[in-house]
Amino acid sequence: MPIKAMSELQSLQQVAPLSVTVPKIERFVSRSGVPVAFVRATTLPIVDIDLRFNAGSARDESVREQGFGIANMAATMLTQGTKTLDEEAFTKEMEMLGIALDSRAYKDMFIVSMRSLSDDTHLVPATTLMTQMLTEPRFDDAVLARNKARLQVALQQQKQDPTSLAGNAFDKALYGNHPYAHPSEGTLDSVPSLSQSDLQRFRQRYLVASNASLAITGNLTLSEARQLADDLTAKLPKGTAAPALPEPKPPTQAQRIHIPFPSTQTTVVMGQLGDKRATTPSAQQQQTNFAVGNEVMAGSDFNARLMTEIRQKRGYTYGISGAMTPMLTRGPYMIGFSTRNDKAREAIDASLAVIEDTVTKGITQDEMQLTKDNLKNSFPMGFASNAGINNLLGMMNFYRLPDDYLADYTKRIENVNLSGVNDTLKQTLTPEQFIIVTVGQDDPWKHSKQP
Repeated sequence: MPIKAMSELQSLQQVAPLSVTVPKIERFVSRSGVPVAFVRATTLPIVDIDLRFNAGSARDESVREQGFGIANMAATMLTQGTKTLDEEAFTKEMEMLGIALDSRAYKDMFIVSMRSLSDDTHLVPATTLMTQMLTEPRFDDAVLARNKARLQVALQQQKQDPTSLAGNAFDKALYGNHPYAHPSEGTLDSVPSLSQSDLQRFRQRYLVASNASLAITGNLTLSEARQLADDLTAKLPKGTAAPALPEPKPPTQAQRIHIPFPSTQTTVVMGQLGDKRATTPSAQQQQTNFAVGNEVMAGSDFNARLMTEIRQKRGYTYGISGAMTPMLTRGPYMIGFSTRNDKAREAIDASLAVIEDTVTKGITQDEMQLTKDNLKNSFPMGFASNAGINNLLGMMNFYRLPDDYLADYTKRIENVNLSGVNDTLKQTLTPEQFIIVTVGQDDPWKHSKQP
C-alpha cells in the first residue's frame, strides 16, 4: 500500500467518536390544553407546524358502519375550502401567502401541517387560514362528488397494481376485523356512500383539542411559540380524547394466499403481527435490539442477508427488504419483493430459510457492530432540517415519548449486545407462522399442501 494511502487510513482510524447534539426541546401546554413540543431553529426564517390528532382511518367505523375512507376524505377536503373561501379562493390565499398547507390521514393518526415564513406579515394570516381550515371546513358537496369519482378511478387502478393487491390482502389476513384491516383510502364499495355529514361528524368528534398534539420548529422565541400555539388551537372544540384502539389478535396459524394476476412477475409480501410503539425505556431498548438484528437480516443495503442471498447469489429479485411499523397498537412486520413467476416458490423458500437461520442461529458480532456504526452515523440526518426535526417532534408528541427519546438514541445503540439482539429476534419473529401473499400468474402453492 502506498505511504500516502497508509497515512490517510491511519488518520481515519484516529478520528474521534461521533458527537451528536440533539435539538433542545421545550414543552408546554396551550391555553386550550393541547400539549406542545417546540424547537427553536434560527438558521432559516421559516416555521414548520405539525398538528396531530388520534384520528386515523382506524376511527372510520366509529363514525359510521362500513364508513371506510371517511378520515382520508376529510383530510383531502380540509384544503379544499372553508366556510368563507371556496376551493379556488382558498388555493389563491395559500399561494399569495407562499405557504405549504397539507392534511393527511394514516391508520392511527391525522396530521395537519404547515410551513410558513416566520415574520408576522406571513405567519399571522397563515395561522388564521389554518385555523379556519380546521374549524370551518367547507366540505362542499360538488367537490366531494368530484373527489369520490377520482378516488374510485384510483381504486380501480389499484386492481391493476400487484403491490396494492398484495398489501391490502396482507392487512386483511393479518388484522381480520380489527380497524387496521381496511385500506385508509376506503374501498370501491364504501367510497360512493361517503357524505358531507360523515365528514362533519368525523371532524366534530376527533379534530378537537383533547385529542390533539402540536409540534413547532422554526425561527421563533419561546414566547412567540407559545402565542402561536394558543392562536392555532384556541378555536378547536374541547371535545374528548379518542378511546384506546383494541389490541389486534395474532392469527392462530400460517396462511398462504394467492391472487391470480396476469404478469411475468410475482409480487410477494410475507410477515406477521409486530410491535406497538414502545414508550418505556426497556421496551425501547428491545425495539432497538430488533432494529439492529432486522437491519442485518432484511435491511435495504447490499450487506443484508436477504439481499445477499436472494438477489446477489441467486438472482431471484432486484431488491428485498423488510421492516417493523409500530403504531398505537401492534403494527405489521412485512418483507416484500418481486420475482419471476417460475421462480416464486424457490425465492419464497430461500427467503424463509434465511429468516429461519437468522432467528435460530442469530447474527454475528461483526454484522452487529457494522450495523450499530451505520445507525449511529446516519442518526443526525433525521434532524438535519427543520422539517426533519418537526417530523420527529410530531411523532414523539403523538406517542407521548419523553424528551430523552432522542438524546438516548445513541445510548440505546451502544447498549445493544449480541445476546440481546439474538434473543429479541427469537422472541419477535415466528417465520413458520408467517402470512405469505403472492400476486402473479401462477400459484406457487398449487402443487404443495397448505401448512
